[in-house]
Amino acid sequence: MDFTQLLSAMPGAVAQGLIWGVMAIGVFITYKVLDIADLTVDGSIATGGATCVMLTIAGLPVWLAMVCALAAGLLAGLVTGLLHTLMGIPALLAGILTQLSLYSINLRILGASNQSINVLKYDLLVSLRYITHAILVVAVFAVVIIALLYWFFGTELGCSIRATGANPNMSRAQGINVNFTKVLGLMLSNGLVALSGALLAQYQGFADVKMGIGSIVIGLAAVIIGDVLFSRIFHNFALKLLSVVLGAVIYYAVLQVVFSFGISSDYLKLLTAVIVAIFLAVPYWKAKYFSKPGKKGGKTNA
Repeated sequence: MDFTQLLSAMPGAVAQGLIWGVMAIGVFITYKVLDIADLTVDGSIATGGATCVMLTIAGLPVWLAMVCALAAGLLAGLVTGLLHTLMGIPALLAGILTQLSLYSINLRILGASNQSINVLKYDLLVSLRYITHAILVVAVFAVVIIALLYWFFGTELGCSIRATGANPNMSRAQGINVNFTKVLGLMLSNGLVALSGALLAQYQGFADVKMGIGSIVIGLAAVIIGDVLFSRIFHNFALKLLSVVLGAVIYYAVLQVVFSFGISSDYLKLLTAVIVAIFLAVPYWKAKYFSKPGKKGGKTNA
């Protein structure tokens, strides 16, 4: 292992982790808050990237292109939400249908399988050429998003979304329109995912129709890693969102360490699956092999 090369690669891993952390926050909203397995994200992240790149190339300011990317993600979430609530399609299948449709839409937006964008020609917010600047910009993005979500989920509407995920039947009995809150949650999630896609496309210098394949696994990896490592110390909702971002950074740092041993990047998806499986197994192993057994009819031993 070349430690010098590993250390030089770490800033790039942090930058990528922060970008994917924004995406993972979107996954957190559906997976943890709404308790819905939404596969739309594999398509909506590419939609965000494609929309941002093509509008920037067309002459729009990059910030406006990113707003449009956010709007495209909101629409993708709306479609999934309506398929699920209005047509009665299970959320998992609704997400798959939207994701499948987005592949053709993304291909249409790009006009080809991929489109490149050069930071020397366009005034991009982040770029692989300027990693330190990218880290600072995306870190600010993440903090602002976490602050806004913390405020929103403290409002009556935000609490309704959280209540829907916790117990939809009880929420319905309390007069909450659970179909509306599900649609709103899916829209919010995919809007953030598309925004992450816009940042990712700028950072890597291109948008690709296949750039979202497997992204749901990376998002889940970030959520699970953050939950396993920080759940005992991060109880506040804002800190839970922060743990998701930190989980994404740790995930990419672990990948860099693994690749430093000379393992080919062809095994990226396999490594992702292995990392997720290990972190999923940690709570089970901890409960089975490391927790102290309780006494019969009494309290657990201290």
